[in-house]
Amino acid sequence: MSKWHFVTDGFVKNNPTFVLVLGMCPTLATTTSAMNGLEMGLATMFVLILSNIVISLIAPMVPDKVRIPVYITVIATFVTVLQLLMQAFTPAVYETLGLFIPLIVVNCIVLGRAEGFANKHNAGESALDGLGVGLGFTASLTVIGIVREILGSGAVFGWKFISGDGILAFVMAPGAFLVLGFLMVLFNKYLAKK
Repeated sequence: MSKWHFVTDGFVKNNPTFVLVLGMCPTLATTTSAMNGLEMGLATMFVLILSNIVISLIAPMVPDKVRIPVYITVIATFVTVLQLLMQAFTPAVYETLGLFIPLIVVNCIVLGRAEGFANKHNAGESALDGLGVGLGFTASLTVIGIVREILGSGAVFGWKFISGDGILAFVMAPGAFLVLGFLMVLFNKYLAKK
């Protein structure tokens, strides 16, 4: 069996947003536009891949009593690296995502993959798992952002193609819940047919 099933499982069968219902805070808060969703997903994927690799390498040496604090420290290190890189090279993105970048440390997707996968598999498989789950999370956030941006402002990725105002509720919290709910139903109906 190909090791690429680690990627496809994280993208479809174990999609963190639509199937596992993890990472709801950044999902609901940062998807007011397609670009915000894409940027948050890529930031999380960066941390997910690198922390999975390191955790898979150090897991055999970490005593069970301190396993979770060690994993959180590894994740926090990569979030700090990400934060510094974003401040240096993409300050506008960092300004837009703001508080949600440091919150990646406590994102249950990242810690869940560290605990549930990376500490039991080798570095290559852990990297592929991080890639798959990261792609699944990025795609989910981007799709939610696309739907919310189209319905809320008649635009997608900032390109306005519907004149006039959209439905304001879709760029606010109620719209996030509605779009997420409908997309979860559609995604799970699709999986049930497979």
